[in-house]
Order: sequence, then C-alpha cells, then structure tokens
Amino acid sequence: MTEKTDELKALLARAEAGNSDAQFALGLAYDNAEGTPRDPVAAANWYRFAAEQNHPQAQFHLGLMLDEGDVGFQQDIEEGARWIRKAAEQGLMDAQFNLGLMHYNGDGVQQDDGEAFFWFSKAVEQNHAKAQFNLGVLYANGHGVEKNLPAAYKLWLMAVIQGDANAHANLGMLREKLSDAEANEAQSAAVEWANRSTD
Repeated sequence: MTEKTDELKALLARAEAGNSDAQFALGLAYDNAEGTPRDPVAAANWYRFAAEQNHPQAQFHLGLMLDEGDVGFQQDIEEGARWIRKAAEQGLMDAQFNLGLMHYNGDGVQQDDGEAFFWFSKAVEQNHAKAQFNLGVLYANGHGVEKNLPAAYKLWLMAVIQGDANAHANLGMLREKLSDAEANEAQSAAVEWANRSTD
C-alpha cells in the first residue's frame, strides 16, 4: 500500500467523521486527481459537506464547479453564485473578486455595477491584483462609481506592481489622459501602497 493511499484513507476517515477541513481536502483530492482518479461528482459532494459547515474555500470551489458545469453534473450558475456569495461574505478574497465579476457580467446574478464595485473593493482591500485592475476599469468608465481616471491609474499601477498583464497592457492608454501632476500623485500613492504591503 502506497503512502498516498494511506494518506487518502486517513483523510477519508476524518472527512466521514465530519471534519470540514478534511472534507474540503478530500474534495480537492478528487477535483485535482491527487492520489485518486479525478471524480468531479465526488469532489462536489465533499465540497458540499464542508460548505454546509460554512467552510469558505469549500463554498467557493463548489460555487465554481456549479457555475462552470463541471463534468458529471448539471450547470447551475444561480446556485454557484449563491455559494460564491457565502464565501465572499466570509472574507475569502478570490470569492469576492469572482462575485464582483459575476455582478459585472450578470453571470448567475443580476448585472449590477454597484455590486461589482462593492465586491471588487473588498478584494482590493486584500491586495487582489485582478480586482485592482477591474476596480480601475469601473473608475475609468464611471460604472458603479463616479468616473475618476487618477484613481483608475493608481489601481492599475498597483496591479502592475503585482504582475497583472491586463493592467500592464492598458496603463499607457490611461496615462495619456492624465496630467503630469495627476500621474505623479497616482504613482506616489502606488509606491507608498507597495512599500506598506511589503512591510
């Protein structure tokens, strides 16, 4: 018997005993074919057991599987959004970003730029690079918030510092619309943010 099989059996025992962390880990194992063949239905079932115990990562992963309609079960974007919202409300950064995207695109929820702004802002508070870019898009276009190009530029600079390719590709276009003073102030704010986040 391999070490992986022993680990999986121990994990299964803890999951069956109701441990939500073990249930989530078992869901991941089935989802990512770690020590066992990939089984999306088993993954979703274990995610659901943990999600019903308010495990935010399990809620998020279950929500994504439902939203995408993974192999083996019916796509249900509304149910997916419901689980992603639960994870977002518990402060899970990736869930907050995804819920912002869902509201921006009207995917499984009502299209609402104000809600997109709210959830992107929550993820930005946790330094999520893609949320920084997307919140910048809202500021640049005046969607869900008053148009503010310097704020958009600062957010895109923050995202660039974290390696976001979309922000990098669009930064020059936005820079042309700003005065030197606006750009310099935004750059100073982004550098100050970067220094704080590495302290």
